[in-house]
Amino acid sequence: MERKLLQECPVCGSPLYVRVLECPSCHTKIEGKFAPPHSSLFYLPRKDLDFVELFVRLRGNIKEVEKALRVSYPTVRGTLDRVIEKMGYPVKHENDAKRKAEILEKLEKGEISPEEAAQLISSGANIESKYKTSEAAKSKEEESNGAK
Repeated sequence: MERKLLQECPVCGSPLYVRVLECPSCHTKIEGKFAPPHSSLFYLPRKDLDFVELFVRLRGNIKEVEKALRVSYPTVRGTLDRVIEKMGYPVKHENDAKRKAEILEKLEKGEISPEEAAQLISSGANIESKYKTSEAAKSKEEESNGAK
């Protein structure tokens, strides 16, 4: 019975490597320390590989993936973006123009500094994530000042 190749140690999570290769016809064995393939796909968890396989099988049709998985379109897009990021590639968000306009609007209103605006635009972060972070920092600061 063939088993799927484990990619990481089930005990500690470290990457595994192959020690023995065997021919199924003549049973010749080759022993050594074999490096994994040089593909970012190799390092994806099984769940993400299953998603990629389904995505490719359905020819990249997000609507079909949505139906197959019985999830919403944004869920499929989010999963796809997450897998792309795990593979080490940047994710370009469709709403980049809208996001940049929101950042520039906040800059015009003086709600963020030019440095913050530049960082938000270059990092690709959403303006909302900046506000969540800055609001949390303000709350902590207010708590600290109130406790004194």
